[in-house]
Amino acid sequence: MAAPVPPGSIIVADWHRSPESREFFKKILHKKKRREFGLLETPVMPPHLKADTVRYKVFISGKSGVGKTALAARLAGHHIPNLHYETTGLETSVVFWPVKLRENCRVLFFHFQLWDCGENAMRRFDHMLPSCKEQVDAILFLFSFTDHGSFEDISNQMSRITDPSDRVVRFVVGTKFDLFMHTDVTESEITRFQEVWGVPVFRVGGDVSGGFGEIAPLLNALAENLWHQDCVHTSSASLPHVCHPEDTSREVIV
Repeated sequence: MAAPVPPGSIIVADWHRSPESREFFKKILHKKKRREFGLLETPVMPPHLKADTVRYKVFISGKSGVGKTALAARLAGHHIPNLHYETTGLETSVVFWPVKLRENCRVLFFHFQLWDCGENAMRRFDHMLPSCKEQVDAILFLFSFTDHGSFEDISNQMSRITDPSDRVVRFVVGTKFDLFMHTDVTESEITRFQEVWGVPVFRVGGDVSGGFGEIAPLLNALAENLWHQDCVHTSSASLPHVCHPEDTSREVIV
């Protein structure tokens, strides 16, 4: 597994805030709310603003109650349930996120297919975890800042689910960061974990009113590291189709 790349080294950081990105982000909105996409749908751009789509599978892992389903809903722009319920099986959702590459100023739509599996279902059915890991590109390991046990379990999850030889992007996400003034997980523990494991930790709060600003750091990091992972895998500074910015007529599946 490759080390995380510095934020903003491959894509334009905070591009979602620029006027240039407005037309692209309009395509993932409907009546000022996030548009829900089906598995086969893609944003439709006018000819002069066409952007290729790259697809990735992202598995969300964590103990029951840490907020896996809520995080998937927030990233996809879906309704977040007020009450916690155990995911009874396997749920998938689709996230589209446009980014601009630094190297050639090309715009890409990243299609993230999020896989969320209930902890009890994974224990009951042996095929669940292999299905989630099959052809997976990234894994988000979740813990709750209000549950220290869930944080302690992260290292066990990472050792059990991934292998150093796996070609997969690994991030840790701490949920419910702003729900309580005093959390069960300290900043020194977070710093120590990042130093030992070499995996960045992202923080997601309990405020459900946030817009792109709250989810952008995580989605940008996913896009940047997945793109870099593919570039390294192909032993090239960039994927072949990026060398021809005028050719935007096809969808790219990676």
